[in-house]
Amino acid sequence: MLSKFSSDNVFKSAGFWGVLLALIIFLPITSFSLEITIDVAPNVLNLQNNGQVVTIHTDIDYHLVQASTVYLNGIAIQSYKSDLRGNFVAKFDIEAVKGLPLVIDGYNTLTMEGVTTTNEEFFGSQDILVIDKSAVVKTRKSVDKNLSRY
Repeated sequence: MLSKFSSDNVFKSAGFWGVLLALIIFLPITSFSLEITIDVAPNVLNLQNNGQVVTIHTDIDYHLVQASTVYLNGIAIQSYKSDLRGNFVAKFDIEAVKGLPLVIDGYNTLTMEGVTTTNEEFFGSQDILVIDKSAVVKTRKSVDKNLSRY
């Protein structure tokens, strides 16, 4: 015996349009994002680097991007431009990127996200190596001195 409120009872009495309405109401709404290719520069981030920006080159058309919606791991875009191919290039403050919870001497994923002018979400990710090394500058004299030992 079917309960008055069982799904079988509801679908039998609802007919086609009722079932369609139930599916529309109860099915999850799925949002799709456009995946783009990004190229991060520098692709090895030295925390001792005195650089100013992390630059992200993309394969998405410059005119398709709402620049104010672009973030890199939650960091707002600092500036942007078009490259010679007409693709979007984003720049982010290097100190803000260094401030992310990064794994030193390991690979870290940077993900750029944004929205197009047609309100479609996009994203792209790349792993970069993060190091914390001071530059070692060797003069010719110190190299010659070290080689003379052999």
